[in-house]
Amino acid sequence: MKDTGVAGPTRALASEASLKLAIPRGALFEPTLDALDAVGIDTSELRGGSRSLVFECDGLSLVTMRPSDVPTYVEAGAADLGITGKDVLMEQRDRVVYELLDLGYGECRMVVAGRQGDERMGDSERRLGSMRIATKYPRSAERHFEATGRQAEVIEVKGSVELAPLVGLADGIVDLVDTGRTLADNGLEVREEIAVCTARLVANRVAHKLRPQDVDALVERLRNGGRPAAKEGDPRAGDDAERGGSAGGSA
Repeated sequence: MKDTGVAGPTRALASEASLKLAIPRGALFEPTLDALDAVGIDTSELRGGSRSLVFECDGLSLVTMRPSDVPTYVEAGAADLGITGKDVLMEQRDRVVYELLDLGYGECRMVVAGRQGDERMGDSERRLGSMRIATKYPRSAERHFEATGRQAEVIEVKGSVELAPLVGLADGIVDLVDTGRTLADNGLEVREEIAVCTARLVANRVAHKLRPQDVDALVERLRNGGRPAAKEGDPRAGDDAERGGSAGGSA
């Protein structure tokens, strides 16, 4: 078994009275709190600007963290359950967690994009047998091009991935988009859709076995009532903030 730098996935804290639920900071934070409020879990303390990271709310321990850290904590048993974006789970497929529920909010698309009217990706593939792709999601990008029978040199970047094709670092990008406005503002367009990503509920595999009633009860509550509708005029709709991954995607 590989060394992940954390305790193994069997370290579920089943002896504790309350379930630990990892909550993602960033763009998924507010809609996640809305989802919990909708099923009767009072999250007002988390909305109050406190710098605390752990909150006790109606029988749950809510632990706030970066979305990209959620699978790590859940796999290790430091959290029994967690909420994060599907893009994070795609990028961290080696994490041993159970994906229990599509929560339906935070929807965005993982896409391949290139410069408008520019055939550089196709030209590079024809002339060189490969194209250069910049992304914050290297594993997902590599799997996509391998699955579609194409060669791609994947370049991992941390900042604004839209910059890469504009300055010649890459022929195209793989990124998350919401409205597509950021792509358009930078002269880019969607060429292919890889996946639709939404918030997902995941569980530690041992916690799921040792506390099935508690876990299943929360799953059913969220399935039946925890799907908040987008609020009219909500500025998050066009936000470039983190959708579910460690650095976020394009609007």
